[in-house]
Amino acid sequence: MIIHTVKSGESLYSIGADYGISPALIAQLNGIAENGALAVGQALILRFPRQTHIVRAGDSLYSIAAAYGVTVNALFRANPALYGGENLWQGQSLVISYTDVPELDFFAGGYAYTFTPQALLNQTMPFINVLIPFTYGFRSDGSLYSLDDSRLVDTAKRYGAAAWMHLSTYTEGDRFDTQLATDLLASAGVQELLQTAVKENMVAKGYDGLDVDFEFIGRQNAAPYADFLEKLTQSFNADGYTVAAALAPKTRDDQTGDLYEGHDYAAVAAAVNYVLLMTYEWGYTFGPPLAISPLPSVKRVVEYALTKMPAEKILLGISNYGYDWTLPYNPDNPTAAPSLSTEEAVALALSTGAEIQYDEEAQAPYFYYYKDGVRHEVWYEDVRSINARLQLIPQYGLRGCLYWNLTRPNTGNLSLLAAINKGVNQN
Repeated sequence: MIIHTVKSGESLYSIGADYGISPALIAQLNGIAENGALAVGQALILRFPRQTHIVRAGDSLYSIAAAYGVTVNALFRANPALYGGENLWQGQSLVISYTDVPELDFFAGGYAYTFTPQALLNQTMPFINVLIPFTYGFRSDGSLYSLDDSRLVDTAKRYGAAAWMHLSTYTEGDRFDTQLATDLLASAGVQELLQTAVKENMVAKGYDGLDVDFEFIGRQNAAPYADFLEKLTQSFNADGYTVAAALAPKTRDDQTGDLYEGHDYAAVAAAVNYVLLMTYEWGYTFGPPLAISPLPSVKRVVEYALTKMPAEKILLGISNYGYDWTLPYNPDNPTAAPSLSTEEAVALALSTGAEIQYDEEAQAPYFYYYKDGVRHEVWYEDVRSINARLQLIPQYGLRGCLYWNLTRPNTGNLSLLAAINKGVNQN
């Protein structure tokens, strides 16, 4: 595997000629049109086929997989343009294997909204171990709000991935409700009702685990929250379910603020099977322009977490998005920066003639452009920045990662996972 940064004047054809790879394969691995233009500074993942197959009349994915002794999911991982389906035509070239052999072995998954397009779900599932539909909220009486998640759960299962139910204090008002958490944690009776409702829903929908995400709960709720998680885990583990919990990105015990004070790293980690470190949102919609997940900041959170819990419990949060800030930034009256995907960011750089730059310290791409005379600053993630974060998993011995989120298309990221991680969905 090579990550190539596009230089001025380069095209898919010139890059393909330089490396001895077909332009069509470069396009496929990176989710771009075969005749598409490239942005200066754009990062491309390049892989070198070891064995290929030319599709003949009567071929199917199952017959091809059987002929070469591989799984259908392996074909999907080698050929992301198949979009997880029987998208074959006579004369098509399929990669069976690449010269690079994945050396890492980690757990990978991510979150998705219920409106995620089916084609994107199909493409993504062979590359991950677990899908987590976002989100189930609950009422003060312990009952759950409904979520139209059956399509996502069924898709995950069809590709051999697991599905975890996501339980949060995120309300219909699009915010995390501190009072709702406080009331729940003060009432053993409501906790029992909620636990029963969650378990019944997991059985009905076919979930394999539970991911709990209570945010902004404050210092007063830290101990009751860890106790609540411990009771959940004991009950759900007894029935064969995994339990995980999200942790705010802390770097020290005395970090102030409701987001941080409500999460006792040691107590939460001791209570559950896995924790997600939410190592993103340093750059956020109302904040100043900067990298979403600056690598030094991510490392500080991981290193703090390792003083409170074993590495094998930790799932690293990976941001899969960016923001487009309007300049100048006014901290007293900030303008909301809209979020965008990697592919949208590159398209924006192309359409505006912007040159993508890369911050070596933050390990993140960014660029500037003008619209209607107003300057904009964009930070996002690409295969370089995501790879830098994924390499923290073996560096620190972590269990794996969860992406926020998989609703935003990023084919290059999927190709990266296939290239480096033998622990992806092997079914």
